Amino acid sequence: MRVNPTRRAMLGGAAAATAFGLAGCLANPDEKGGGEGGGSAGGNAGDGTVTILGNFGGVEAEGFNAALKSFSEESGITVEYTSDQDFVNTIRTRAGAGDAPDIALFPQPGALLQMAQEGHIAPIEDYLDVEGLKSTLIAGFLESATAEDGTIYGAPMRLAVKSLVWYPIKAYEEGGWNAEPATFQELMKIGDEIKDSGIAPWSDAWNADQATGWVGTDWLEEFVLRMHGPDVYDQWTKHEIPFNDPQILESLDALGELLKGEGNVLGGSQTILNTAFSEAILPLFEEEPRAMLHRQGNFVTGFLPEEIQADMDNQVGVFALPQWEGGYSEGNPIMGGGDLAALFNKEDDEAKKVMEFITSADFGAEWAEAGGWLSPHQSFDTSLYSDEITRQVAEIASEAAVFRFDGSDLMPGEVGGGSFWTAMNEWIGDEKTSQEALDAVEESWPA
Repeated sequence: MRVNPTRRAMLGGAAAATAFGLAGCLANPDEKGGGEGGGSAGGNAGDGTVTILGNFGGVEAEGFNAALKSFSEESGITVEYTSDQDFVNTIRTRAGAGDAPDIALFPQPGALLQMAQEGHIAPIEDYLDVEGLKSTLIAGFLESATAEDGTIYGAPMRLAVKSLVWYPIKAYEEGGWNAEPATFQELMKIGDEIKDSGIAPWSDAWNADQATGWVGTDWLEEFVLRMHGPDVYDQWTKHEIPFNDPQILESLDALGELLKGEGNVLGGSQTILNTAFSEAILPLFEEEPRAMLHRQGNFVTGFLPEEIQADMDNQVGVFALPQWEGGYSEGNPIMGGGDLAALFNKEDDEAKKVMEFITSADFGAEWAEAGGWLSPHQSFDTSLYSDEITRQVAEIASEAAVFRFDGSDLMPGEVGGGSFWTAMNEWIGDEKTSQEALDAVEESWPA
């Protein structure tokens, strides 16, 4: 999953702090922003200090620093991390002024690759064991940091998973419904059974103020990935095929059968548009659930009531959004996000050692135990995670046939965080047909 900085700005309070523990979102309450504070200037090679800039703060920054403590003590390298909520603009400004940090943690691949093209970032093959990384990382993650010529400029240091379906364990089991559907079509049949019981199968909501629509983009990306596979998904996000390609139209129409089908979603289209996305999961955990299924990233548990969070392993169930029968046949694909570490100070061996550590399968034990973090490595010791739900999500990710980064985060900003959102809102609100919505985004794609 990745909730981008714009989306994160919509969130506040304790629930959001918990929710985005895995997606990297909230600022440290003490930070001043704009790259101010410790580590705002890159260190000199060999000075014993390595500076890192990222956009996660608060408890997440605490977890990151805790995971670095033993490494710093053993290596003698001081790591100074700065959180900045305007990360993309700050890193561009600082790099342009010759004041880049040694390392930056990118929440979106597009900005990373753009800066790599400008010559600011070192290829990871210059200092990391690329084949070793590929052998332990979730399949497909490195592709998100790979330029068109095949050069890789970043390595994942944190994972977020979006392709998840949540349900209330007790009520779901009492209904006798299958929690391991093999295909999406089977999941739709389960939805029909739930509907026959008198409640809505799904709860969904997209409202996020000026960022309303990003949940809808995630839905369409999930369908494209499952129905047509990662190759078509890549062509679509890179605009190698038109945004309104017939395969994408087929995916949006299929999504419409789910979200617009009578009785499928609690409250229907207008409820989807008018309800805060953070509230979508709540009807599942009322005393008498009004819906049974909710698709969202692993951050969503942070929005659950405190009494549910205190007993999540017994209250909250999760399974992977299943593959599409007749679609991608190589196994179940997973969509998500993460933070990609990139090296700016190409001459600093100490910075290279830090990069090697934070992108390795050995990184993150302390953060995992504290909660709010997932390793992008299949070989990470899942017993270190603080709860069973996190272990289940980690297993879902590690068992995926392929991983793909959130598509809207790969597209130009005016599309992925603009016209795509708008088109999905107009589509779910029946202001535009599937064809009209896709045509509008295609017309908006920058030359």
